[in-house]
Amino acid sequence: MSYNFIVSGNIVDVLNNRIFSGKIHVKNGRIRQILQEDVDSDVYILPGFIDSHVHIESSMLIPSEFARIAVTHGTVAVVADPHEIANVLGVNGVKYMIENGKNSPLKFYFSAPSCVPATTFETSGAVLGVKEIEQLLKMDEIKYLGEFMNYPGVLNEDSEVVEKLKVAKKYSKKIDGHAPGLRGEDARKYAEAGISTDHECTTYEEALEKINFGMKIQIREGSACKDFDTLFPLTEEHFNNCLFCCDDLHPDDLIKGHLNTIVKKALDSGLEIMKALKIACVNPVQHYGLDVGLLQVNDPADFIIVDNLSDFTVLKTYVDGKLIAENGKTKIPYRRVDSINHFQTQEKRVEDFAVPAEKGRIKVIQATDGQVVTKCVHHSPEIKNENVVSNLKRDILKIAVANRYADAKPATGFIQNFGLKKGAIASSVAHDSHNIIAVGTSDYELCKAVNVIIKNQGGLCVVAEEFEEVLPLPIAGIMTSENSYEVADKYAKLDKLAKSFGSTLSAPFMTLSFMALLVIPELKLSDKGLFDGNNFTFVSLFE
Repeated sequence: MSYNFIVSGNIVDVLNNRIFSGKIHVKNGRIRQILQEDVDSDVYILPGFIDSHVHIESSMLIPSEFARIAVTHGTVAVVADPHEIANVLGVNGVKYMIENGKNSPLKFYFSAPSCVPATTFETSGAVLGVKEIEQLLKMDEIKYLGEFMNYPGVLNEDSEVVEKLKVAKKYSKKIDGHAPGLRGEDARKYAEAGISTDHECTTYEEALEKINFGMKIQIREGSACKDFDTLFPLTEEHFNNCLFCCDDLHPDDLIKGHLNTIVKKALDSGLEIMKALKIACVNPVQHYGLDVGLLQVNDPADFIIVDNLSDFTVLKTYVDGKLIAENGKTKIPYRRVDSINHFQTQEKRVEDFAVPAEKGRIKVIQATDGQVVTKCVHHSPEIKNENVVSNLKRDILKIAVANRYADAKPATGFIQNFGLKKGAIASSVAHDSHNIIAVGTSDYELCKAVNVIIKNQGGLCVVAEEFEEVLPLPIAGIMTSENSYEVADKYAKLDKLAKSFGSTLSAPFMTLSFMALLVIPELKLSDKGLFDGNNFTFVSLFE
């Protein structure tokens, strides 16, 4: 289809650091002419926003539905790591995302996930070895090697890790990083292995060090992890080496905003407009070599029109010359798709969640709101009928992870700071292997929550003794093809219910989803047991 038109306004030429009044001529989806002339318009035309690192699956929406919301906020492209579905369905899962993304005008650039499974200390649904990685990297749709979470393997020159890095370099594909807290000589060695980015920096000093070693820093502001305030000081001097990303964004937050909210926050924090747009629009294109227009002659006509350069209200979004969003409304039609899944476990019994008491204190996962890192703290156990149970007064609740790929007894532990005073919550969105994870105030409710997820072959739920509410996620147990706005409403309802049950976390389900992420310190729980993320080893619950 041919898209030929002229658009007038104040043109924000980020590449040449100038703003001027003029007209843009679009023909066959590309910018053919840009004329500088006085026009009667108070709107601004600028390159569209690009999320430099996102897991689409965390929105619980398939790519085509994610796109319907994202474009209303001025997003024209995303650099997406399909790591989550790859852990469930392997290469077939990655191809599912690519094919579904083709149904949308939003530009999706996918990776070959580098660490599937993330560790050998959990059960995943698939394995991506060197052979599978090369199969993916050969594809034109695959732009880079996904985040290398196995940074110990990089530092120790593990043979499989070395081969994966070699394959990426063979096909001239960028390599994303994931190395929270890595400093000094280790950080230098990590960067010299060819790893070009990191979205997991925990301090300004760490990020600055990695920039000096040649890496680019992705400043993240997602549903659970919010690093903007910590890393924003980098942007004034090092804006050429920074990118903005959301990483993980739940559907109700996506409804509210995407990269546009990060750009506005940067401007409100004092960053010059051209520097902010360089980070949000230009740097991802240049770093990953994306076929996304930057408002230059012969570029794809990928741009947005906003009301002003302070509020950034997106009036129109264009991709390849096609108007795909206007005044906050998507123009991308809803399309239902077939499901694909991997769920093998059977329903559990209440006694499966019992923890027989032993001598000594217990190790407790201490969650922190807005962070994926946890602490290991020690407490005296609450014991009833010779079993350790949740202690509501001290906010120490039982947590369980159940293998969803085979029938096995759940692993159990204890967690602090979830705040529930009754009931339980559960989810099959549990990074990175996406087994079933649940937190509850009693073994009965914990079991009930896990079984609700099993019955639905994936999803999120809130339960109490005589109550249950569930959001089914039938695609890989982590996504749905339902209408994005309806999904956002259902998720918001579950979030509100969890908080009405006492949770004080800003995003209880998002925080829950990271409590099985073993590659992030300090103490986590996999389907195989309690795990020390500092020493990469299983540990006993009791001291």
